[in-house]
Amino acid sequence: MASWVGGRSGGTPSQLESVVRAIRRTPIIDNHAHPLLKPEALSQHPLLSITTEASGDAIDASLTSLAHLRAVKQLGTLLSCNLTWEAVVAAIEQRRIESPEDWNAQCLDGIETILIDDGLDNEDDVYQYSWHDDYTRSNCKRIVRIEAVAASIINRHLLLLDTSTRAVDNVFDQVVDEFDDNIRAAIDHPDVVAFKSVICYRTGLDIPRAVDVSTARESLISIFNDFQGPGPFKRLQHDGLNDLFVHRAATLIQQSASRWKKPIQFHTGLGDNDITLTRASPSHLQEFIREYPTVPIVLLHASYPFTREAGYLASVYANVYADIGEVFPFVSLDGQESVVRQILELCPWSKVLWSTDGHWFPETYLLAIAQVRELLETILCDYVRTGQIGWKAAIELVRDILFRNSNKLYHLELDFAELAEEPSGNLEVNRYLTDLDLLRNFLRGQSTPDFVRICWNDLTASPRMRMVPMRKFMSLLDEGKSTDIGITKAALWLLQNDWPVPGMVATGEYRLHPDFSSLRLGPLNGHISMQGDFREQDGSRIPFCPRSLLQRAVELGAENGLTYLLGFEIEFLLLERLDGREPNRYRTLLTDGHAWSASRSLTDPRVSALLRNMVGELAVMGIHVEQLHAESATGQFELILPHLPPVEAVDTLLHAREVMSALATEAGFRMTLYPKPFANACGTASHVHMSISSPQGSKPEVYESFYAGILKHLPAITAFTYSNPASYERLVDGCWAGGRWVAWGTQNRETALRKIEGSHWELKTLDGLANPYLALGAVLSAGTRGVVAREKLIWGDCEIDPANLTDNDRKELNVTQLLPGSVGEALEALKADEELTGYLGRELIERYAAVKEAELNMLSDMGEDKRREWILERY
Repeated sequence: MASWVGGRSGGTPSQLESVVRAIRRTPIIDNHAHPLLKPEALSQHPLLSITTEASGDAIDASLTSLAHLRAVKQLGTLLSCNLTWEAVVAAIEQRRIESPEDWNAQCLDGIETILIDDGLDNEDDVYQYSWHDDYTRSNCKRIVRIEAVAASIINRHLLLLDTSTRAVDNVFDQVVDEFDDNIRAAIDHPDVVAFKSVICYRTGLDIPRAVDVSTARESLISIFNDFQGPGPFKRLQHDGLNDLFVHRAATLIQQSASRWKKPIQFHTGLGDNDITLTRASPSHLQEFIREYPTVPIVLLHASYPFTREAGYLASVYANVYADIGEVFPFVSLDGQESVVRQILELCPWSKVLWSTDGHWFPETYLLAIAQVRELLETILCDYVRTGQIGWKAAIELVRDILFRNSNKLYHLELDFAELAEEPSGNLEVNRYLTDLDLLRNFLRGQSTPDFVRICWNDLTASPRMRMVPMRKFMSLLDEGKSTDIGITKAALWLLQNDWPVPGMVATGEYRLHPDFSSLRLGPLNGHISMQGDFREQDGSRIPFCPRSLLQRAVELGAENGLTYLLGFEIEFLLLERLDGREPNRYRTLLTDGHAWSASRSLTDPRVSALLRNMVGELAVMGIHVEQLHAESATGQFELILPHLPPVEAVDTLLHAREVMSALATEAGFRMTLYPKPFANACGTASHVHMSISSPQGSKPEVYESFYAGILKHLPAITAFTYSNPASYERLVDGCWAGGRWVAWGTQNRETALRKIEGSHWELKTLDGLANPYLALGAVLSAGTRGVVAREKLIWGDCEIDPANLTDNDRKELNVTQLLPGSVGEALEALKADEELTGYLGRELIERYAAVKEAELNMLSDMGEDKRREWILERY
């Protein structure tokens, strides 16, 4: 098979909708913020500071920053005023006058609780942390600022000392003792959930592993000797002393009797202009982190612009967590996106926290909340669409970052419950693409089609579809009506000729739900097609839908950190059509010297033109063939499709077959997937190449467990992959068809699983008469469960045809089990495999077995020639 090229992938509109709903309705634990100003203090601080750390003369320049312009647009839209700063300020002031409580509630809407650092200066201008309880679902908690505790103690001793004698000899020990007592009290206080250090602002984050106590003592003495008053001492910025208090706090936390240690938050990265940026990188904290391995350490503010450093530290130290706050709303949209993507490059999302860093003005909370939801929607929907993460995993990521990680780290013991509705401050959040959006985007630049096909592949692997005139279909979408089609429940009970399976009833109806992400042109001119899923009337999945089985298998993989890529080989046979009179409607092509990869196989101009048209038409439809060559049997060829995520790969396979078959019919040929067209020639398969595309998939202990899970259940899986009596005509040894044994081998085409390189393996025991959704759903489910159970690859690497192994060789390689020799045997193996039945669902297994047994009975009544002709007509 040729090297694979990438393709479009991703979740369905309904899955993206679920991700977006989770983003908008997940309550937020704001793991770091500051109190709001009292009304009388609002005018003392510039409102411009809601989007900048600048102050003084520099703050005016923020009017031309991207962060400010975005905030103006968002606030202006919410406040229904002109999109100018002056209009926004006026509208906010009006809200403050008319309904300040309502405005505060709107700005803080969606917050579960706030962890508040109340150690800022001007404490008389702000509310107490508990005041904010009125605007959150759960009571707010307190973060104790280490430097503020130390400064308060030092200030009290300054006021007690006799300024004339300045006897400071014993003060150092007294200050340290009092500091320790304060920290111990905070550790024990139920409302204190963390500590905070701003040493980044004061002496930098390059904290030595051991404190220079003599320098710390000298610094404290200098404070007392130099203090002039009359105001209180507030700013602790002294060599050794700042290091001492941070170390003392960490030591006391580490020594505390509680199993759950309260974290220390560190300001890192951007800040006011009194910060030394070169000393603000969290990488300076490595020695400190190593010194206190049991003390949780939170790197605040995305450490911007040192974001990757924060992500790295959180990924390699168990006690380090990365907060991605403050960049909302201080950084532009592109900058915010870069921050989040950089954190997720390396850092597990279980180590990521989020905060508003809200302060003074309620608008800082509103903008931060709205912008993080907007950004998460952009990034996560992109990750889901491109197959980097499953939609269910994306939902877990959202809930972890916004709620559960902080809930666990700070031991808040809050119950997770989605918000009843989207927060009222949810500004300018990107909407997931509607079905109508997807269709319009798809048709852009195309002529309007006549019909929409909604397709499914039933339990006999028969491709079926319903057609809707385009005018009717568009009118349903324009009117906001459902495009689901009612299909009798008997549809998944029927044989190929519409004979009912015993036990079928004619009552009830499913909804055939079109998946707009699978839209393709064709297979005929004037047609567009998409695959559909069967659902109950309430929209829930049904256990008998083949496509839903594969979707569930993909979701199971995502839940366990696994994503997959599949690439199919379409082997097909071209036959001449005769006049339609039975018993022989088709005959072999009259070609000269047809052989595997032989150039003379294309000398028939009709054949070469047809193959050229196949490749060209598929390319127009966005399906880019990777290779095409002649196979061994006369008139037999192989066309190789690109690798794609599983559901899209199967969708693409089925559509490509429909296109190829239609073109072959138009050219006067019959294209068939019959597994063994000639008794003494090469069979026709539908080999699939598989690889684990998630990072851990490159590890042998992961992919070997995956393929061990498949081999363990391969006899039962064969009921899906070899689903027709004709399939077993190909199940022979020595024909490069995968053979009859449960085995694998590196580059061995006589084994059921051929290892190619790393996690890239080929499943050879699959043909074109199988329903590929069912077959690959079973394969991926078995493989994923193998990873979860850490199955051992107990089969050895088989280097030769397993049929030629000696008994001792077989025993050594554990190649001792034969695959089933008929559909009946395969169905018995499937029914007996309780584990696989548990993965796939007993209802599906029973229904599938009933359909296949009825099909066997029908086919057994036919003669051999008639049965062959009957299958050729349909596959």
